[in-house]
Amino acid sequence: MIPLGSASFKLLAVNAEIIAVGSELLTPFRSDTNSLYLTDQLNQLGVEVIFKSVVGDDFKRLVAAAQHALFRSEIVIFSGGLGPTEDDLTREAVAEALGLSLRRNEEVLAAIEQRFSSRGWKMSPNNAKQADVLEGAVVLHNANGTAPGQWVSGKFEGRDRIVILLPGPPHELKALFESECRERLRTKLPPAFLATRVLKVAMLGESHVDARVSPIYKRYCNVQTTILAGAGEIELHFKARGDTMEAAQARVDEAADAVEEELEDAVYSRDGQSLEQIVGYWMQMRGATLAVAESCTGGLLAERITSVAGSSRYFLGGAIVYSNALKTELAGVPADMIERHGAVSREVAAALAEGIRYRCESTLGVGITGVAGPGGGTAVKPVGLVFHALASASGTEVIERHFPGDRKRIRRFASTLALDMVRRKLM
Repeated sequence: MIPLGSASFKLLAVNAEIIAVGSELLTPFRSDTNSLYLTDQLNQLGVEVIFKSVVGDDFKRLVAAAQHALFRSEIVIFSGGLGPTEDDLTREAVAEALGLSLRRNEEVLAAIEQRFSSRGWKMSPNNAKQADVLEGAVVLHNANGTAPGQWVSGKFEGRDRIVILLPGPPHELKALFESECRERLRTKLPPAFLATRVLKVAMLGESHVDARVSPIYKRYCNVQTTILAGAGEIELHFKARGDTMEAAQARVDEAADAVEEELEDAVYSRDGQSLEQIVGYWMQMRGATLAVAESCTGGLLAERITSVAGSSRYFLGGAIVYSNALKTELAGVPADMIERHGAVSREVAAALAEGIRYRCESTLGVGITGVAGPGGGTAVKPVGLVFHALASASGTEVIERHFPGDRKRIRRFASTLALDMVRRKLM
């Protein structure tokens, strides 16, 4: 790689790639959260991240990952592997991939020594490797740690490239990117803006949603559309580039509006709000109050409702009625009804909703009862069977569903459907 002067160097077309370095990220005990932050920051600069990878502390694999990244992406950002130990190999691997030498920077070394001295600590000799800087690199000051970042811009096989090395600890990486990288990147980028929009859909299947909307979003070739599925919720992400944010946003909005028109009231959010936030909005709009009686969801519905700030204005409370005795004592479900129909039944769900509404004197009452598993199911009432009831002054609605998945997923499905019932009732 041939380092370039910073004055005239400017990228013409821009995609980015993020390489998270560290064997710990390949275990169940650590997650790569840095790439999420960096993606958001790059998107705000009009840069699309086209590839992410996690590479362990292996020199040859790191060199190969760096070479592949430099071939396909204009901006390559490494996070991690800048520490003082033997397995911190990012500097060495990037130098090998770029064909550059590493040189010990005496100013950086002095700064590291001063950091230790100011805290009354003795610096271990291996900390000195953190002062090794790539030939032609700009040193990025790290105010929160001993490992500085590094910035190299230049030609790699005839193509303009920017390579950034950042420390792995998130509080160090974020502060360093914001103070040293964001504006430096902005000066190297062409005028471009990346606009996004998210539609959230409740209680429709992923394949069903895609079958309905794919003929629509395929008409907008300049808008990238991604569908993400969760337990009872679908997210449609729209993304487009433009010379101005207004132009990019107009492209995104045109595609999103057309999809929303097709899905109608199944779309509950147009700006990223959660279902529980939307329910709170409608509750306050209608001046309504809510109480819940939960069996198989074990308080998950109430937890989701109360996760929204200000929910005390409309959520009165409720009860977790796991045992049959408490269904009767706290929600007023007749014991003989439970004996006749079983705790998991349409009748008991309705009685839970009506009973908790009566006892809490709320506008709406929700009752949920079902088999969350993994045990307890029968041929007649299998795992995943859940009854949801919504009681109001105009009567009680009961919905029966058979949800797939494990216990956690079934409970999430059940709480989502209950929230969506409330939303639709208030719309």
